[in-house]
Amino acid sequence: MRRLIPLVTLAIGVATQLIPVATSVANAEPAGSAWQADLVADAVPTNLARQSGAVTVDDPDWRQGYATDLLAVHTLDHVTDRIDAQVSARTPAGTSVDVDVRGRLSDRSWTEWVPAGTPLPAAASAVQTRITLQGNGSASPTVSSLRLTANRSTAARPAAAGTPSTYRVYATREGLVGATTANGHTITSRDHFVALPSGKALSPKGTTTYSVKLCNPANNKCEVAPVWDVGPWNTKDDYWNPSSVRQSWKDLPQGKPEAQAAYQDHYNGGKDQYNRTVGNPAGIDLADGTFWDGLGLKDNGWVEVTYQWTGAGTPAPTWPYVRQGDKGNAVKTVQYLLNSRQSAGLSPDGDFGPATLAAVKTFQRGQSLEADGVVGPNTWSKLVPVLTEGSTGDAVRAVQNELTAHDVSTPVTGTFDATTAANLRTFQTASGLAASGSTDADTWKALVN
Repeated sequence: MRRLIPLVTLAIGVATQLIPVATSVANAEPAGSAWQADLVADAVPTNLARQSGAVTVDDPDWRQGYATDLLAVHTLDHVTDRIDAQVSARTPAGTSVDVDVRGRLSDRSWTEWVPAGTPLPAAASAVQTRITLQGNGSASPTVSSLRLTANRSTAARPAAAGTPSTYRVYATREGLVGATTANGHTITSRDHFVALPSGKALSPKGTTTYSVKLCNPANNKCEVAPVWDVGPWNTKDDYWNPSSVRQSWKDLPQGKPEAQAAYQDHYNGGKDQYNRTVGNPAGIDLADGTFWDGLGLKDNGWVEVTYQWTGAGTPAPTWPYVRQGDKGNAVKTVQYLLNSRQSAGLSPDGDFGPATLAAVKTFQRGQSLEADGVVGPNTWSKLVPVLTEGSTGDAVRAVQNELTAHDVSTPVTGTFDATTAANLRTFQTASGLAASGSTDADTWKALVN
């Protein structure tokens, strides 16, 4: 006879951590605004199947049934310092559901992800929720509903000031070309990203919200790379955080990964969280392009890592400076937009050459801007239009090209159709923006960064 797993509700508040759902835990709902989360609309799924408004794991074999559901941003009419969650879920033995949240600060930067029911690093006026489902290889959890409550903060807690933390960490090469990262990115040859052993700093697919600066002390080569995967060894070791908020192994010094302590000091019996014998002291994995090209490494070794979101949250996207000699998608976007604005007749090849320089200067003069040929904040703000479903032309091609560059594959047709609108909303949710489906200034900034 098939054993039925009961649907139960778990309240996640100040005093409780989310655990595999086996019993019902009651918790008083704090004063504040509450809402029923939409698990489907404008959400960004990774290995997720949707069933009549509920969500479960799609492929139970991928990462032993790992899946995430990144929900749309929710804007509040007050500041909050904590988000509590009430989950209705079925969790067979050996499976789990976690709810994490992050807050958007007044400067539009984002805090690190924290478990629901625990204090946000700073008071926020908008929040985003991420549900993580973990199967056991044969069974999967199912989440049918999620109710969230934003605690009404009486006094805004400012973000911590200071420079980002930097630590010397042992790095290993990830490889795994063709495999899929924890945020859903398919690894390409000589790719550029890193993996850290905690989801607290996992950037959504196609974004660079949480990034590290890596430097190889042997040759002084450095690179900034996004966090797109979880590992090595552990998945709940945010070792860059102080012990007061570190997920696990709070007795270790800040900046020392559990794997390093296990390998060097026989900490935890020399084991990782899965009871595996730790074979190296790695605290970060590097994609092949970051490993070989960015840092010039030939073998695993020690690097300097700066965790750029620590200190005062993740920096909000700003307009890049694009000038003669530059190459890449930002240049291609400039070319598309110049064609749209003034019929410049440029070939959108991503190469900022003399023809693009002349077109930029012509546009700047027409907008009463300094004709220096550099596309900076003032020029960008005049170049970018608000586009919605039904728009056509080269500006739409710019959006479609940028979406593809951000891992949201979109045909470059020049027509802002329903597919483009849906893909733009996916990108906006991943970037922590309101999923409007139209291109405001914040969306353009995220696209061209």
